[in-house]
Amino acid sequence: MQLSGAEILLECLIEQGTDTIFGYPGGSVLPIYDALYKYSDKINHYLTSHEQGASHAADGYARSTGKVGVCLATSGPGATNLVTGIATAYMDSSPIVAITGNVPVPMLGKDSFQEVDTTGITMPITKHNFIVKDVADLADTIRRAFHIARSGRPGPVLVDIPKDVATAECQFSAKTPAPALRESTRVTPQQLNEAAELIHAAKKPLIYAGGGIIAGDSTAELVEFAKILEAPVCVSAMGIGGFPASDPHSVGMIGMHGTAASNTLATECDFLIAIGARFSDRVISNAKRFAPSAKVLHIDIDPAEINKNIGTTFSLVGDVKKILSLLIPLLQKIDRAEWTSRVAELKQKFPPGYKESGLLQPQYVIQRLSALAADKAIFVTEVGQHQMWSCHYLKIDRPRQFLTSGGLGTMGFGLGAAIGAAVANPGTPVINIAGDGCFRMNHIELATAVEYELPLIEVIINNHALGMVRQWQTMFYDRRYSQTSLHGKTTDFIKLAEAYGATPFNVTKPAEVDDAIKKALALGKPCVINCEISEDERVFPMVPPGAGIDEYILEGGA
Repeated sequence: MQLSGAEILLECLIEQGTDTIFGYPGGSVLPIYDALYKYSDKINHYLTSHEQGASHAADGYARSTGKVGVCLATSGPGATNLVTGIATAYMDSSPIVAITGNVPVPMLGKDSFQEVDTTGITMPITKHNFIVKDVADLADTIRRAFHIARSGRPGPVLVDIPKDVATAECQFSAKTPAPALRESTRVTPQQLNEAAELIHAAKKPLIYAGGGIIAGDSTAELVEFAKILEAPVCVSAMGIGGFPASDPHSVGMIGMHGTAASNTLATECDFLIAIGARFSDRVISNAKRFAPSAKVLHIDIDPAEINKNIGTTFSLVGDVKKILSLLIPLLQKIDRAEWTSRVAELKQKFPPGYKESGLLQPQYVIQRLSALAADKAIFVTEVGQHQMWSCHYLKIDRPRQFLTSGGLGTMGFGLGAAIGAAVANPGTPVINIAGDGCFRMNHIELATAVEYELPLIEVIINNHALGMVRQWQTMFYDRRYSQTSLHGKTTDFIKLAEAYGATPFNVTKPAEVDDAIKKALALGKPCVINCEISEDERVFPMVPPGAGIDEYILEGGA
């Protein structure tokens, strides 16, 4: 059938299983939005308040479901407003397809109105990107974009469509989508046997799990693997939910703000098994002092990660689910009573906790959120102190239940991502935990949440400061608080929430926390819970920059 480029785009989206787009219209994408009007019974479009919100929403949609999220923006500033969200998805291996408009092909490269080199700008932050200059190439390009986004190590792909390509007509024939390619083709039986021998020889094994466990849908295999090895499991921030926090083998997050148990075990282990993890600098800190006595087995789908930051003794490259399912039958249970006893000793010595002051404290707020909603809610965070408290005090047992910006550390990510998660999971309450600094960056998306009546709760951990930066200024910059105070003529968040049409709650005492959470959950519509805490609250444990991860500062440290 003969269709316009815009119609071909939408037919291909439907063909790929897409029924939801987050976006913002503009001149170069008017033909696409005109076609969306006709396809409104097949594709739901969510109008965000800002294009960056659309890219984060597509990301949240993808992270909470494993499906490809889609965002749409016009040329020039519309496209550049997507960049932060695309980079966030790239750093955390989240599959999104970003579609941008551009000026007509004859006007490319002529500094036309609202023209930028979108593919040039986004090349370093996408798995692949395309500019389509012939409508005959459009359908196959969209298909390739989805295939690339969801295959192997997932990630964002961008397709730039000039306006005249969107209006030109072409013959279109539907095709069945190509399956995503995730299975390992690199691992041999000999390699699996060698890995099993190394594991059997270990006396003090530690499993370090990253976001690849979640992307690879391999939580069940990881739980079985840990049980056979009787090995403790630590996770990166991206790996939270990939291994149940309630499992007796769990020792929590590792790294700069990791648990004392995880960091100590990483230093003492003789065999480290990294699965779906990339050895981020926030995990390893001083690379020369990370797991100094350990052999390292690295299992990952991306060969580029092997030996990139930490040298490995042995590696298995491929889909982690497939590799674990092949490796598990080769393993035998070995008595590691001494190591198991050491793990239990450290967990008992360093339980999650904080010094109670009698005032409203962020750790308490997050503990109560977990207690009252962890069985039913999806949790999202912004970036900063509240993010680290969430990593420690939310007890996450399910994959895709905890969404956070790990690699890029994007302030402003959370509210857009929470909108995407709420759209993708109808009826499921979504709780975004934010700092007041982050909320100032993205509160405009409350208008989106209210417009679509989403069951979204914004919890603001409000210390009237840029808390994490202030913590560094306290600890390493002799308390020179340069531009981190948000006191003065601060915005009244309660009135702001009311102005957007959200239901506000102001919490200043511990006794008020449960009531606010319960009422917000019961309402099932956008709510804002503003929690007033001290600006001097700090995140511990913390590894100072340049130190080994066993040189952590505990609560009450310098």
